[in-house]
Amino acid sequence: MDCIFCKIIAGALPSRKAYEDGEILAFHDIKPQANTHIIIVPKTHIENADAINAGNSRIIAHIFECIPKIAADSGLERGYRVITNCGEDGAQSVYHLHFHLLGGERLPERVGSPEG
Repeated sequence: MDCIFCKIIAGALPSRKAYEDGEILAFHDIKPQANTHIIIVPKTHIENADAINAGNSRIIAHIFECIPKIAADSGLERGYRVITNCGEDGAQSVYHLHFHLLGGERLPERVGSPEG
């Protein structure tokens, strides 16, 4: 598989980790769209939100259970935004399910679409 996030998970590509456990990895985006921009990925390759099912949804629940800790550890006491892009029209550029955790500044009310 030629997936950049799978390569990061495997350690074949470097990343600046924000959080890791047995099921997920969170790392700082190399092209941040906010003062804090962390990418959160399941270690299991899931293409996008359309591929979430009864067999893998526990991993997604785990991600959302970990997001408050990742946000707190990143100093996002005043709030944050979580975004996922799905498919071509949803601006998904990496076809490995991932969530953008954005914060560290007042974000615009109108949601732009970070690359990814």
